Order: sequence, then C-alpha cells, then structure tokens
Amino acid sequence: MNVIETAIPGPLIIEPRIFGDDRGFFYESWNATAFKAAGLDLHFVQDNHSKSARGVLRGLHFQNPNPQGKLVRVTAGRVWDVAVDLRKSSPHFGKWVGLELSAANKRMFWVPEGFAHGFVALEDGTEFLYKCTATYDPSAEQSLMWNDPAVGIEWPLEGLEPQLSGKDAVGKTLDEIEAFA
Repeated sequence: MNVIETAIPGPLIIEPRIFGDDRGFFYESWNATAFKAAGLDLHFVQDNHSKSARGVLRGLHFQNPNPQGKLVRVTAGRVWDVAVDLRKSSPHFGKWVGLELSAANKRMFWVPEGFAHGFVALEDGTEFLYKCTATYDPSAEQSLMWNDPAVGIEWPLEGLEPQLSGKDAVGKTLDEIEAFA
C-alpha cells in the first residue's frame, strides 16, 4: 500500500494495492501487520456503515473525552471527506484537509484522535465505511459547525443546499467546542 502524508501531520491518505482483471478486483482494506509495518499500529473496536443521498453532509463529529481514530473509505459513490485539527497544542489548530474518496479510487483516509471528521455525499447511494479505535460514546460526542467561517472548509456542494441532521444543524463554532489539549 501507498501511504501519503497530508498538509497537516496526522491524517493520512492510504492507497491499497489493487489486484484486478476482467473479473473485477481484490484488495485488503485492513491488514494489521501491513498497517503496523507502515507505522500505523492501530486497534479497532467498532465498524460503522452509512448510506447517503447526494448532498447529505455528515459532521463535523468528534468525541472528547473518549476520542475516536477513524479509518474511512467509500464502497459505492463518492464523497468529499474532511478532517479538522482540534488539538489546541498543534500549530495547525483549526486547519482542515480534504479529499475525494470514491468507490472508483478506492482510497482510504486515516483520521486520528484529536480531529473532527465529516463528509458530504457527492452521489446518490453513497456508502461510507468507518473503522473506529473507540466505541461510540453519545455523552462525549460533539459537532463542529460544518460551515464555521473560522475553519473555512471549501465544500464542493455543486449548487446544493446540504442536508443536515438536527445535531449537525446546530454544531458549535471552533471557539465554542471542547477542543483537545
């Protein structure tokens, strides 16, 4: 696999080795030994799977305390995926990185603890998978406002008004959240 660093230390783009022929393809989406050899000694405790219509925006979510690291990928459709650095001690606090994940490009994105995470579905029927390093803890969940001007994420909404959940519609600003040390 190929591991690509992003503009912010921590989040990583992972390109798996694809074996394909006229019958289709095969790749390992998770192999603890291979990831450890690449410097990612991860232990996952929960898998999540979501399906979204075009324009559904999920996030920007994080847990503090009990943070989750997330290894994410798309198995149908495509998304614009974003991680925001919420570590107050980081020189990149409040900065974001984003990339397109799709069933076609088969890329994965590692979003470590200390980051908010979210995505917008760019196609109907988009299916998104998460491997998480900690279980979901509703008492620790927070939502950073998806369009906080202090963060300035450039969402490729393609003329759409994003569809938000109730909790995401009332996300907090960077100044209001409980950031990490």
